[in-house]
Amino acid sequence: MAVNDRQRYQTIDGFGFALTGGSAQLLMRMDPGARQAFLEELVGTGPGDLGVSYLRVSIGSSDMNDHAFTYDDMPAGESDPTLARFSLGPDSTTVVPVLKEILAIRPSLKILGSPWSAPAWMKTNDALKNGSLKAEDYPIYAQYFVRYLRAMQAQGIHIDAITVQNEPLNPYNLPSMVMQPHEEEAFIRDALGPALRKAHLHTKIILYDHNCDRPDYPLTILKDRAAARYVDGSGFHLYGGKITALTTVHDAFPHKNLYFTEQMVIDRRHDPRLEIAEPEAGLIIGATRNWSRNVLLWNLAADPHFGPHTNDGGCPICEGAVTLDGDTVTRNVAWYVVGQASKLVPPGSVRIESNIPEGLPNVAFRTPDGRDVLIVANTSLTPQHFQIGWHGRSVAANLDAGSVATYVW
Repeated sequence: MAVNDRQRYQTIDGFGFALTGGSAQLLMRMDPGARQAFLEELVGTGPGDLGVSYLRVSIGSSDMNDHAFTYDDMPAGESDPTLARFSLGPDSTTVVPVLKEILAIRPSLKILGSPWSAPAWMKTNDALKNGSLKAEDYPIYAQYFVRYLRAMQAQGIHIDAITVQNEPLNPYNLPSMVMQPHEEEAFIRDALGPALRKAHLHTKIILYDHNCDRPDYPLTILKDRAAARYVDGSGFHLYGGKITALTTVHDAFPHKNLYFTEQMVIDRRHDPRLEIAEPEAGLIIGATRNWSRNVLLWNLAADPHFGPHTNDGGCPICEGAVTLDGDTVTRNVAWYVVGQASKLVPPGSVRIESNIPEGLPNVAFRTPDGRDVLIVANTSLTPQHFQIGWHGRSVAANLDAGSVATYVW
């Protein structure tokens, strides 16, 4: 395979995981010394560290919390249009302290915030599951985002980007909220974008945040210039569709960014011989070769029973990148899938050109310190022998069946 570092593509923001409320809750139950050691390994840049540089958090609870909540819950039939009751709530004792410890280790780490639902009193069904945002509450919900960003700032936590709604076409999780393209378009154009600008908040707005089977969703919004002027880019998951949907959106709007914001990777695969090669090829390699600036997997940590999660639409099979059983840490396949990139491809790296021989998906980067990095996955069931070519020179390489390697020079 030939690597050409003269042909350059998108800049990389980082690789990492979702720090769910449940993950943070498990981390806070650890002995402080054990937690510190684990977080150092997670985000540190030393020889034995993973080097994670990007995390996703939920705005309010996700379905991987032990219960559903937002930052302004009210008794049934009551509302809070001035957001006087706004509070970070349970996250103030879980997500916030964990993020502070992480940022003390790696201050430059980027954070993406995603809501699973607006407060129930803003929704058409007065519930945290399903339902849609009431049009008349668009301005109030925009201020809810402003309050969130300022509350996190007050804790010393900068949120680099937000998505408007996690999985806006999924009504089945608790919590969840449906937001059709025309609704998200109007919310960004008429409420959220102007509210962030008026508040002098520079957090990026990322739209969609759902599967690759509906590239028409972000394309619809990006065609509205009044909405698109507030949008940094589009986020995707890969529980449906093909990863090439990112390139479809890039080709239509090349000046807007692409992000890969969620995918679960678990150990129980149909063929354990390809346990790491397939997700490495499909996600780390696939997303970045299709213009994504990041790759985030779901989720960082779960207990041995795949919890905590909500009791009505929470994910019962969501294995973490690590399993936490008290202070005992078991590293699962997702840990290594991300680490193959996060350890050696730091933020600020730029994707460069490389060709793809049959059976050897790969992606290459030029790092800020001038090194070239090539990640190769052998997705075949036989060993592969190949040449890596660069600037007229070459080196022979061998890769066992189902293996992944990162080459640096």
